[in-house]
Amino acid sequence: MKKHSSGGLVYSTDQGRMCPECREPLEQCRCKAKSPPQGDGVVRVQRETKGRKGKGVTLVTGIPLPEKELKALAKELKGKCGTGGTVRDGVVEIQGDQRDLLVMLLQAKGWVVKKAGG
Repeated sequence: MKKHSSGGLVYSTDQGRMCPECREPLEQCRCKAKSPPQGDGVVRVQRETKGRKGKGVTLVTGIPLPEKELKALAKELKGKCGTGGTVRDGVVEIQGDQRDLLVMLLQAKGWVVKKAGG
């Protein structure tokens, strides 16, 4: 195993959590530009029930937006669908089977959208 030459400072009582790469406080981290994940340019909409006791949710993946704008988009989509939902790890989750409506809304925003799954 390779040891880090600069140490492993992860918390400081003066400034809180520290970035292990640039050793700056997380609020002032300069090494990670927090860019949106780059995919193949296709937004995918799918329905999933795993781990939800049979309740279905619609997952929207591949949206090329930063976290803050993604949350704003999710809020707008939830309002248009009339349901709840959340954003987890760059994936927008909308309650219920909303695939057809979401495909139409996302295409109107100018993205290439595909239905994924069965």
